[in-house]
Amino acid sequence: MSDLGKLELLTVDQMYAADAAAVASGVTGEALMEAAGLKVAIEIRARWASRPVAVLCGPGNNGGDGFVVARHLAGAGWPVSLYLLGGREALIGDAALHAGRWTGDIHPLSPDALDGSELIVDALFGAGLARPLEGLALETVNRISETGAPCVAIDVPSGVNGDTGMVLGAAARAELTVTFFRRKPGHLLMPGRERAGSVVVADIGIPETVLEEIAPDLRSNNPGVWGDSFPWPSAGGHKYTRGHGVIVGGMSMGGAARLGSLAARRSGAGLVTVAASPEALGDYIADQPGLLTLPFRTAKEFGEILDDERKNGVLIGPGSGVSRSTQDVVLSAARRGRSLVLDADALTSFQTETDALFTAIADVPCVLTPHEGEFSRLFRMTGDKLTRARRAAEVSGSVVLLKGADTVIASPDGRAAINENAPPTLATAGAGDVLAGTILGLLVQGMPAFEAACAAVWLNGDVATSFGYGLIAEDLPAGFPAALSKLHEMLKVN
Repeated sequence: MSDLGKLELLTVDQMYAADAAAVASGVTGEALMEAAGLKVAIEIRARWASRPVAVLCGPGNNGGDGFVVARHLAGAGWPVSLYLLGGREALIGDAALHAGRWTGDIHPLSPDALDGSELIVDALFGAGLARPLEGLALETVNRISETGAPCVAIDVPSGVNGDTGMVLGAAARAELTVTFFRRKPGHLLMPGRERAGSVVVADIGIPETVLEEIAPDLRSNNPGVWGDSFPWPSAGGHKYTRGHGVIVGGMSMGGAARLGSLAARRSGAGLVTVAASPEALGDYIADQPGLLTLPFRTAKEFGEILDDERKNGVLIGPGSGVSRSTQDVVLSAARRGRSLVLDADALTSFQTETDALFTAIADVPCVLTPHEGEFSRLFRMTGDKLTRARRAAEVSGSVVLLKGADTVIASPDGRAAINENAPPTLATAGAGDVLAGTILGLLVQGMPAFEAACAAVWLNGDVATSFGYGLIAEDLPAGFPAALSKLHEMLKVN
């Protein structure tokens, strides 16, 4: 596989552990801070010509990085003004050491100090901030956005929690964020992603081997996470070896299952059948001659459809209706051990009987694909998005795909991924149905549930990004061939 970047995302505690492991290996904290500040200065000089710059330093190591940035910019001839939150005597360790190497003036932090600055370096607080900004720090951060000057954040914009992406009181919108060794979850989770701007990961001398000790289980979702298990057609294969997906269709919202079926077929499923009431079947084959259909009225009849063991995956939910009947169909499919994708109405149908659902799907490969409203009805959890998705995966025993601009995919085994390639244009009716169908198409070809969910999210995001404005759900499956060809080249598949 080709090099697809640094996928691991490190929590604040894991980054502390990486720093500690680097120091234990012989790299000094002083050297790490010097490298961090130097890399920030290099990134700034690569993007902007010399101009008046205000460097805002906090009382911790983030502020220490700021002193190094100020020294290198001043050494390159830039007019630098440095402002410190608190007294210099409060600085300790490496931050105090590097503050001592700064030969310019140190001004007390003040919102008014930003007037006249044409670039602002935010070195107030890093990813480990755990409480809301207040007082002078809050006033200054609020003022950053009012100046109109570009802001460069060190590690994360001050006010953004590095683990959750949540804004604690306030956070400036950085044009550039320079972080170190690996990105943090807060760089990808909203609203931190919006506040961070372009994110550059700088190498500051932390050995890559520390990842073996830390063993991070969170990734940025891209083909490096799941590419090895992507189910490409084989020369000796045929339609039956590429899986047979079944989609439960509804009476009043047949378009949802039609979109899902088209996505399942385009993503590689050998056969796709829509099972629905006899009265509705005509709507499904009108625009897809290659789509199979079967009638059923009861859960018992649906179970008989699945007695054909070649039908190895089922999607229930898009347009199926919130009802006891939908519950029964889900339970029937689960009893037969089929891989499941449960979306929309299939989830809401169990909002008052979650134990029955989780017991039924405990031993089958299953992907749950709620948006925030469906998630809250089914799981009734509070907290940040990543934590909630992981808890839900553990409780349900299934892969949970919590949709949004920052979709989180969580596995019950602890792995998780955050997606970052979804453009705003994906917020269109039917996109979720296409996503669910894509997951089904990959599952029936033998892709594991977590990897299938991650791949489907990425694939739809890639198509939407390439398409641009004016996207509707029908455009997504039509874009799969080009996206799959691109993916094939990225992965260097033989």
